[in-house]
Amino acid sequence: MEKNLDRFHAKMLARKRFLLLVVVGGVVLAIVSVSLQFWNLTPAAPMGEKRPATASGEGFLLGKSRKRVFPVTQTQEPDPIAEAYSYCNTPNRSEQAWEGHSPADYKLLSVHVMIRHGDRYPLYSIPKTKRPPINCTLSTSRRPSHPLLKAFISHMAQSGRGHWDSPLASLPRLPNHSACEMGELTQTGVVQHLRNGQLLQQAYKQHRFLPSDWSARHVWLETTGKSRTVQSGLAFLYGFLPDFDWKKLTVHHQWNTLFCGSSCDCPARSKYLEEDQRRQYLLRVADANLERTYITMARTLGLPPRQLRAANPIDSLLCHLCHGLPFPCAPSGDGAPPRCLTREQFAVIRQQQLDDEADRRRVGLYRKYAVLAMFPYLNRTAARMERVAKSSEAGRQRRAGNDEVFTLSSAHDVTLAPLLSALGLEKAQFPRFAARIVFELWRGLPVTPGQVRRKGGKGERSKVNSRDVFIRVLYNGEDVTFHSAFCRSHARHVSQPLCPLTNFLTFVRRDMFQVVNATSYSEACYRRFN
Repeated sequence: MEKNLDRFHAKMLARKRFLLLVVVGGVVLAIVSVSLQFWNLTPAAPMGEKRPATASGEGFLLGKSRKRVFPVTQTQEPDPIAEAYSYCNTPNRSEQAWEGHSPADYKLLSVHVMIRHGDRYPLYSIPKTKRPPINCTLSTSRRPSHPLLKAFISHMAQSGRGHWDSPLASLPRLPNHSACEMGELTQTGVVQHLRNGQLLQQAYKQHRFLPSDWSARHVWLETTGKSRTVQSGLAFLYGFLPDFDWKKLTVHHQWNTLFCGSSCDCPARSKYLEEDQRRQYLLRVADANLERTYITMARTLGLPPRQLRAANPIDSLLCHLCHGLPFPCAPSGDGAPPRCLTREQFAVIRQQQLDDEADRRRVGLYRKYAVLAMFPYLNRTAARMERVAKSSEAGRQRRAGNDEVFTLSSAHDVTLAPLLSALGLEKAQFPRFAARIVFELWRGLPVTPGQVRRKGGKGERSKVNSRDVFIRVLYNGEDVTFHSAFCRSHARHVSQPLCPLTNFLTFVRRDMFQVVNATSYSEACYRRFN
């Protein structure tokens, strides 16, 4: 009898333990489910496959923390050839974009984008060699192509209906030479930005931050005076706003590649750039392997080494590599086979460029230049975001206001590179063709009855409520906000998982000048340079 009771009690104990495990497991699953809903990590619709590790040997940690989406350099040095393929950014792979992602119930207020132009023909030719045989007209039957390409070509024929700043009016809207001209945008470059624009259109369509009946004041497009930046900007915009109304669009001209507008005069900036170029020159002439490679290449082509260096051969060689063309050759005469440049020689020059980027970060002169170079653009972006935030705070309808909720700046590598450095993102890869930097402005959860909003008094400038207005920064689709100088040390928590806009505003208007021992742009630019 006692043994039967013992068995009964043992069975009951086991049953209770089982039920306890079931309950605990259910609670854990519920917590995980709520967490996933809160963080909204899964896009509403798939926008591409999971991005693989980059060709440069860098991988992306997209696992436990949203903070870990910045390229993490591996211990081994990158292969210069593989890194160059990544720089080409050939549009033949799926891509995951993290634009438009936020915790649940956050509202997207505005988006500000800076792009590098797409793939282009070389700016220099190598003497005694044939130019790369690339056709710069657009054709849907030629690869790479895009579903929007035909409609894009047709839409550009109506560009006369738009408004153009006078320096841009005479530039072609499409690349149009069967034998590319120097620096001309290629079909690859057009397709790269059609993809970029469409990628962001898909990422943002559920947020509807841009009214369907947007006006000319809602969208701002600016570009330098090069045909490749004009055409890249138009391709991006068409991918983002297919069949946009030309009558609503004004294309603004930026005369300086730094997009500094009327604030370009800065003597200290020029001095820092000169110092960094001096550092770059000394590093290059000290590279014995590079010198031997240039001598060998010059001998192959029958040129003086100085003439070969002046032709900047890496520019043309990159074009050959990106388009799958054989490296250039020079005729040898007497029926002998032609003498050709090699991938090994290209790798030496490319490796020296990578070494220069590492040395540039170590010395720090370029960062000082970058802060002064990009302050005008960052200051305008900060002011735009602040205006949108205040408009949202006051409850005004953007459709009736003058807020620029989408801005697009079509620029160059010499624009994006200092922008990345000024933001403290110096470990980021050098801007590839069609690279993009995106600034997103978000409003968080509504203020609860127990919270009090700060408002300016009569005649006082109203303040942005730091509790519920936030910024995200993305580079080529990766969230790099918490790697930036203005939010690297920000302590995130459940009630505030994004970076406050006030961090960015304070950084742009004061803190970024700490690297040059100043507190303002004017002080940093005009004081006596030491």
